[in-house]
Amino acid sequence: MANALDWVVEDGFRTDALQVFCGCDEAGRGPLAGPVYAAAVILPRDFLPADLNDSKKLSPAKREKLYEEIRAHALDFAIARAEVEEIERIDILNAAMLAMRRAVAGLKQMPDGALVDGPIAREFPLPAFPVVGGDGKCPSIAAASILAKVERDRDCMELDRLYPQYGFASHKGYATKAHREAILRYGPCPAHRRSFLRKLLGEQP
Repeated sequence: MANALDWVVEDGFRTDALQVFCGCDEAGRGPLAGPVYAAAVILPRDFLPADLNDSKKLSPAKREKLYEEIRAHALDFAIARAEVEEIERIDILNAAMLAMRRAVAGLKQMPDGALVDGPIAREFPLPAFPVVGGDGKCPSIAAASILAKVERDRDCMELDRLYPQYGFASHKGYATKAHREAILRYGPCPAHRRSFLRKLLGEQP
């Protein structure tokens, strides 16, 4: 099976001064609860699994399999997060950027640059380039998206253990009908992002 991803887009960013890139992506900008996770990954050129892709296009089982493969084969990787309190204080976009910068800072091998999924790459400690749809174009960004997504999903399983009435194991914090109904029935728990619930709860900012 031919891989939908190749190195063409990543190679387009390489110059004499910028040879080694990490891919950066986040998971959890949209949910009503939980931290936002991010990962930074430096991949070797000979690692390109046929099913490597944007984490949203993969089944949970496929993500788990690739999660282990990426961790085993990456030249370096780091996973970080921004907490609910930080999301509330600086907003979700800035919190996602913060989590990605933390992931980059966690690398043992500092790359020459970072390729960041999406239209914004803000305040990174090295040259950083936004790549719109990068998790479906660049292998290193796709790998980062998988690490971040799996870590966040595992966090939601822990939230489900702590707060079983909300069903975090099934909806992973997203605004499903069952999740909204549970919030209205039980009220928010400490893991909920209150700023995301204003419309649901009829609260004023």
